[in-house]
Amino acid sequence: MNGQFFEGNLVGNSKGYGFVGIDGYDDDFFIPPDKMNGALDGDRVLIYATNIGINSNFAEVRKIIEKSNKTVIGNLAYGLAGNYVIGDNHRLHKVVLISNKNLNKANIGDKVVVEIIEQPDNQNSLQGKIIEVLGPAAERSVLEKAIIRENKLPEVFPQNVIEAADKIADEVSADEENGRVDLTKQTLFTIDGDDAKDLDDAISIEKLPNGNFKLGVHIADVGHYVKRGSAIDKEAFNRGTSVYFPGYVIPMLPTKLSNGICSLSENAKRLTLSCEMIINEKAEVVDYKIFESVICSCGRLTYDKVFAALQGEQNLEKKYLDNLPKFKIMEELCLLLEDKKFQDGCLELDVPEAYFNLDEKGRLVEVVKRERHIAHRIIESFMIVCNETIAREFCIKKIPFIYRAHETPPQEKIDTLLSFVGHLANKPTKFSNPVQPKDYQNVLTFAENKPYKDILNKVVLISLAKARYSEQCLGHFGLASTYYTHFTSPIRRYSDLSIHRIIKDYLNKKIGNKEIEKDKKMQDLREFVEDAAVQASVTERRAETSERMVCSLKMAEYMQDYIGDDFEGTVCGVTNFGVFVELENTIEGLVRVENLPYDQYVYEERTMRLKGIKKSYGFGDKIKIRVVAVDLQRRQIEFCEASTVYMPRQRIPKMNKSRNKRK
Repeated sequence: MNGQFFEGNLVGNSKGYGFVGIDGYDDDFFIPPDKMNGALDGDRVLIYATNIGINSNFAEVRKIIEKSNKTVIGNLAYGLAGNYVIGDNHRLHKVVLISNKNLNKANIGDKVVVEIIEQPDNQNSLQGKIIEVLGPAAERSVLEKAIIRENKLPEVFPQNVIEAADKIADEVSADEENGRVDLTKQTLFTIDGDDAKDLDDAISIEKLPNGNFKLGVHIADVGHYVKRGSAIDKEAFNRGTSVYFPGYVIPMLPTKLSNGICSLSENAKRLTLSCEMIINEKAEVVDYKIFESVICSCGRLTYDKVFAALQGEQNLEKKYLDNLPKFKIMEELCLLLEDKKFQDGCLELDVPEAYFNLDEKGRLVEVVKRERHIAHRIIESFMIVCNETIAREFCIKKIPFIYRAHETPPQEKIDTLLSFVGHLANKPTKFSNPVQPKDYQNVLTFAENKPYKDILNKVVLISLAKARYSEQCLGHFGLASTYYTHFTSPIRRYSDLSIHRIIKDYLNKKIGNKEIEKDKKMQDLREFVEDAAVQASVTERRAETSERMVCSLKMAEYMQDYIGDDFEGTVCGVTNFGVFVELENTIEGLVRVENLPYDQYVYEERTMRLKGIKKSYGFGDKIKIRVVAVDLQRRQIEFCEASTVYMPRQRIPKMNKSRNKRK
């Protein structure tokens, strides 16, 4: 088996080695540092297998097929070899030498963007030139900008996209209303967060005499304005999704659309795509229709004020008090839908999220746990049933479509979860074969009202497969849904925009009129949804990574003011080098082994505990910590156990790492 050639994507490591995953092989191929031959993290490479065995696949890079790292973000420094930059990306922690002529007026200590102009095949350093100076590396705004550059997020819209958006009218014309169902006299409204500006969903509700509910979900008809293949569409495809940071957003669509004509503003006519469902008292959708419509929202409502109205608060605006009967019907339907989803096995993951409170100048004031109450749950449950209804319709009709796929968890993660739950329950735990959502739901029910509830929710979340977009209807494991798609956010997700246009074409009989397998339009559409599903998945991961990095930076910035202060936290992660601790406001930090009370600690992988002779630490344990260090560059917060004397990071010995596993 040795001596074979394979092609794959390299996953690099700051230690100089790398891994390449190959289909058909459970274990990745390990590439030693002296066999990388100049390849960097993300490069497409041709590898030669030098050994294929049980848990030990080794190879060497023979050729770099495609170089993915054209730029490096890092701090400009000066050493014996001259000017250099070390990449911030831990997988691309390489030295890039910069000659004086390629400094681009950067100063030592600046955060810079470097274009790689020479990538040697040997172990020599990379050569580069500075193409952008972001500013002093110590400034938080510069660090935030570096994250945006590192993740290749497009901040500025091309001029042709701006010009195309400017040509779109600010108001709905009479001609555009023709052929649509007129819902402008119907009572419907939007419910969003206080700071939301891109309002893409509105709700209408009534209870029928027979006890059934008539639920309308009305979504901004972005597809009317963004035609496939247009300049705006191509840019939206590249962006894939809007990216939300504390205080601002990098939108998928120009603001003229996202906050203007496509946003379902109060008292403004807007074009929508509607899904009206008749839902019985068993929470079953017994009838539905999908159609193009025009609406006029009677209220731009917020979650907190709808919740306050349901709680009996009287000191509210008239639009809340007038719609209270509607809110009560919505609450009743929500509880029915939630109960049905629970019976189906839907996972109610309650993982706390951070909310960043900013002042009027955009400065961070505090970090708190985001509240989630019945108003949030109402909208979530309505969006879920709408997404299921749309997905079922087009899957059954075999129209090429983009679905939200959440597949069965991988066995390795299932085994890890079972081991952990078995330790908590002090008895072996088993799942069905094959595993069912109900199995996971039982785990969450077991943790209800226990001190480790939040931690177990996180462990369960980590054990699940990563959701993605697919041209196949693969179901949604977490929601226990056979059919699922994303239909409700076309302003901020390209997947939703894509299926809106498909739905509109189907409604207007532009597709689906011929035998599907022989219809050329359908074949072209099938190829498009395959590409769009992949792109939507890739850009979603990019957005999530960027948002997580910026939030970590914000948290580190916030905790700078609390160095030396003590807090009580909960152990939320255990490793052989220490424990991660989460504070009440969701901020996490690391307590290294050296900064725990002196003991002979051993990490037990099966129980995921760090055990000493006197003390041990595991998920959910309470611990009093002191904030001792913050590293904005790495977005890391370091704690020590409050009763110990802090040992600075540089004194902590390095831990050995297995070379046959990805890092």
